[in-house]
Amino acid sequence: MWTRLVQSLGAGLLAARASYAAVLVDFQVAQPPPLPSSAQQCTVQILERTFGNSYGDPEIVQYTPPTDCGEVGSWAGISLNFTVTSNGTQYDRLGIFTFQNVEIWRTSTPEPTTDGIIWTYLKDATRYLPLFSEPGTFILELDNILETGLNGQYASTLTATFYASSDEHPAAPRANTIIPVTTLANNTGDDASVPPVFSLNVTIPQNAVAVYAELYASGNSAEEFWYYNVASEYLGDLPSGFTYGYGPFREVRMLVDGQVAGVAFPYAVIFTGGISPTAWRPITSYGALDLPTYFIDLTPFVPVLTDGQPHNISIDVVSAETNHTINDNWYVSGNLQVVTDSSSSPTTGNITAYNVEPYAETTTTGTLDDNGDLTVTVTAKRSIQIQSDFTSGSGEHTSVTWTQNLDYSNTQSYLNGYLVNNVAQTATGSFLSTHNGVSVLSDDFSYPLYINMTYLNDSYESWTAEFDHSYNRVSLPSPFILGSTINERQTATSSFVVSASGNYGNGTNDDTFSYSDDDGNTYWRNVGAADNNITYDSVGGSLSGGPFSLPFSAPMSQGVLAKPRLPGGK
Repeated sequence: MWTRLVQSLGAGLLAARASYAAVLVDFQVAQPPPLPSSAQQCTVQILERTFGNSYGDPEIVQYTPPTDCGEVGSWAGISLNFTVTSNGTQYDRLGIFTFQNVEIWRTSTPEPTTDGIIWTYLKDATRYLPLFSEPGTFILELDNILETGLNGQYASTLTATFYASSDEHPAAPRANTIIPVTTLANNTGDDASVPPVFSLNVTIPQNAVAVYAELYASGNSAEEFWYYNVASEYLGDLPSGFTYGYGPFREVRMLVDGQVAGVAFPYAVIFTGGISPTAWRPITSYGALDLPTYFIDLTPFVPVLTDGQPHNISIDVVSAETNHTINDNWYVSGNLQVVTDSSSSPTTGNITAYNVEPYAETTTTGTLDDNGDLTVTVTAKRSIQIQSDFTSGSGEHTSVTWTQNLDYSNTQSYLNGYLVNNVAQTATGSFLSTHNGVSVLSDDFSYPLYINMTYLNDSYESWTAEFDHSYNRVSLPSPFILGSTINERQTATSSFVVSASGNYGNGTNDDTFSYSDDDGNTYWRNVGAADNNITYDSVGGSLSGGPFSLPFSAPMSQGVLAKPRLPGGK
C-alpha cells in the first residue's frame, strides 16, 4: 500500500523532508485511499501551477484518459494527489476542482510560514470514474491575492493514478452517467453562490432506474462562522458589529421541481485562518483539505424525472428565522449519478407517499441577564419520508423508500461584558434508502462542536480559544462509494495576539481518528502537536505504514501570520 503512495507522491516531498528541516509539513488526518496496491498503475499529471495573483484566473487544462492502465473506463479505482508548497504570509484560500462541469473536490490551503510549508492530500476519486473515462476540461479555481503584507503563493501539482482492473481487482462499480448541478461555466469553478436559490434545468435519461445526488456546500464571508451567528431577534442585545444575525442553524436543501427531495445538516469546517490560526499548525482542522459532501437518494422521483422533459433541480441554504433568510454567502454545487436500465424504453410509475415539510421544525429561546450576559438556544428537527413504485422498460419493478431524521441544537453564550463567547452545537441524523427492501444509501452522523473563546481585553486584539470538534459518520453513500465508518475527535487550544509588529501566538492540537470500511480495510491515527512540533504520533491498521506517517515539525515563526478571521468580522 505505502509503496504505491510513495510512488504516487514522488520524490519531491521526501527531498523536502531531507533538505529543508525548517519547512513545516501540514496535514489533515485522514485514511489513505483504500485502493488495490498490487494492481497495475499509471500516473498522469493533470496540472501544475503557482497561484499568485490568481483571483478570477483559474488553471484550465484539457484532459485525455490514459490508455496504459487497461481499457479506458474499466479501472478498479482512481486516486488524486494534490501537493502544494508555499512560503511567506497569506490567508487560507478555497480551492474548487471542477471536471466536466462537475465539482469533484473542495479543499482549502493552510496558511504558510516565512520558512515555508508543504502538504499533500490523497483523495479517492473512484466515484467519478465516468468523468475520467472521457476527454474534457479540468479546472482548479484557487483565488489568491498578492498585496502588501500578503506575499504567499501556492505552488501546486495535481496528479491522478489509475488502477487497472483484473480478475483479482474487478472494475469499480460506476454510474452510467453523471449530470452536473452547477453553473456550467466551464471557465472557472462551477460552484454557485447562494442566496438566492440556485436552480438548473436538467434532463434525466428516460430509462433511468436510480439517481443518487451528491451535495457540496460551505459557508463563506458572513456565513463562514454560521454556527456563531446569533438569532436576529437577539442581535440588538450585542454590541454593533459583534456578530451576524439570522441565527446559527443551516439546512442545505435539494429540491426537485420545487419539492424538497432531501436535506443536509452541514459539518462545521474550520479553515486554518479561522478564529485562532495557531491551533491549526501543522494539523489542520478535520475537513479543511477535503470538505465533506452529503448524499441524497433522488430515486423516488424517477417516475417524474423520466418523462423526457427538463426538470428543475435546486439547491439552497436556509435558516431557522421566520423568513428562513441567511447572510451572504454559501458556495454550493451538486451532481447526479444516474443508473439506466438495459432497455431504452422509458421507466414508468408513481410517487406513492410524500411526507415532507418545506422547512425544518425549529425553536429559538434566549435569556438576557441584568448584567448583560446573553444566552441563546436554537433547535431544529427534520423528518422526510418519500416512497415510489416504478417499472423499468425491461419489466423490473422497484419499490423505493427514502427517509431522513435529523436533530440540531446550538447554544451560544456571551458573558463577562461579551469578552467570553462560547458555542455548543450538536447535529445528528439518520438517512436510509431501500430499493426493494435492500439498503442502497445510509448515513448515520454526529457532528458535535464546542468552542470556548475569551478575549483578553475589550480591544479584541488578543484572545484564547479552546476547541472540541468531532466527525462521526457511518455511511453507505451509494452503490458507487465504499461504505465506511469514521470516528474523529480533535481538541485544540490556542492563544493569539494581533500586533502592529507582527501577529503571533501558540497552540496545541490533539487528533484521534479511526476508519474502517465494508471491504475490511482499517486505519487509525493518534497524533498531537504543540507550537508547530509533533509531540506524539501513532498509526495502525491495514492501510497504515510507510515514511509519511510521521510528519516532521519546525520551530514556530512569529510575525508571519495573517490576521485571523473571527465571528462577526472582528
